[in-house]
Parts: sequence; structure tokens; C-alpha cells
Amino acid sequence: MNLYEHTIIARQDASPSELKQLTEKYSKIVEKNEGEIVKTENWGLLNLSYLIRKNKKGSYIHFKIKGRGKVVEELEKNEAIDKKLLRYLTVKVKSFDLDTNYFGKKDESEKIEKKEKNN
Repeated sequence: MNLYEHTIIARQDASPSELKQLTEKYSKIVEKNEGEIVKTENWGLLNLSYLIRKNKKGSYIHFKIKGRGKVVEELEKNEAIDKKLLRYLTVKVKSFDLDTNYFGKKDESEKIEKKEKNN
């Protein structure tokens, strides 16, 4: 079994219910193709580096997937025709980092540590 990190960027005007439907839709595709979703992260609405189809922002959803190459083929085939998505990217990795939350809110303790280091 291969390990993949897969990120999709939905249009900025997608509602939370539409984002949930997208997550469920692509999770089902993975499961149909004998894959397994290890973790799903909703990174929220972030600025894009450049305009994509007249959008300045996009809603990011990140999947950590275990499966064969067929899973990725099916995912990308469906995403290519989905009008709600701006971009998608799949990266094959050697192991998952399940502990770090790169886009989550920082704890107060981390903020205090940074202030102490700066002083």
C-alpha cells in the first residue's frame, strides 16, 4: 500500500455544507477503490498566490490516503470534471505526519514561548 497526501482547493463561494459534501464524495471514491482515508483536515479559506478562474481565495481540504495508484487515478479523473474545484494535488509520501497541525490555531503557550524568545 502506498501513502498519499491529497489536497483539493474548492471555490471561495462554496458553503460549509458544500465543502462537507465534497469531502464525503471524495472519501467514498477512495473507499470504493480499496483505499483508506487515514485523516482529513479542513484548512479553511486561504489566499491564493495568484488568481485562479477569477478567485483570490480558496477553501482547502487535505486528505491522508492509504491505497494503490488506482485510487489516485479515480480521484483525479473525477476532480478534473468537478466545477466546484479550482485545483488538486497528490503527493506520494513515505510516512504521514499525523501530529502536526500546520493550519490550526496556535495555543496560548506557544504564543508565550515566542514572546519570551523575542525578548
